[in-house]
Amino acid sequence: MDTLAAYLNKQPVFSPTSLQRLYVGDEALGWLEPDTATFLRTFSPYFIWTGRGIEVENRNAEAHLQAAALAMRDAGLIRGWRNELYAGFAPTGDGLLDLERPLFQLERAAFRRFGFTSRAVHINGYTADNQLWIGRRALSKSIDPDRLDNLAAGGLPAGEEIFECVIRELWEEAGVPAELAECAVETGAIRTTRNEADGTHDEIIYCFDLELPADFTPHNTDGEVAGFMAMTVDEVIERLPEFTWDAGAVTADFLRRKGWA
Repeated sequence: MDTLAAYLNKQPVFSPTSLQRLYVGDEALGWLEPDTATFLRTFSPYFIWTGRGIEVENRNAEAHLQAAALAMRDAGLIRGWRNELYAGFAPTGDGLLDLERPLFQLERAAFRRFGFTSRAVHINGYTADNQLWIGRRALSKSIDPDRLDNLAAGGLPAGEEIFECVIRELWEEAGVPAELAECAVETGAIRTTRNEADGTHDEIIYCFDLELPADFTPHNTDGEVAGFMAMTVDEVIERLPEFTWDAGAVTADFLRRKGWA
């Protein structure tokens, strides 16, 4: 087994064991730990046990979900509150998201606790001599502080287009000007799903590649990245265990697509 395959085989695998499904109307959208399900049923009569899981009625679902999220934040079940909204979409028949059917908007920090599917962008930054620019997440990050990350990465807020998010994240996290950021190339999407201490992480990641000029050095502008390192392919592969799970999967995908590993 090659090194990348061995690394990817160590990535956590999602298990629904002991979890309960969360329905918004008739749509199965989330996953709940037993304690979370009990909290919701105790908190509000709008969260109902139906035998197949916990259901919140589709009408006024957004208000009920947001009220529950605030209550869980106050109870210490949700950390890293961002005051930023993600959109929840109806599922398609193959388990993806129907982007033509938005159902609600909700504080992004609550998505894991409810087990909803979120969306994000990740950008691989590389140079013509086969080096990758790798960021280190700031110690102040509520999720995965001090882990290694891609050149730029971030959640996709409600109402923002994918490429708009790419341009914004590249500037905020890596100081990449818009005229250079617009050269980023979309390469597809991957999905990462795993059990976490604060709920279920289920995310669709839109992946992009950006070749950076030899004289460009990334610099953070929003305080979320502690610094950047230019790494050779061998260095990146050796240090994959230091990456966040998502960034590691995106980086491994990049190395394989490029034929660098």
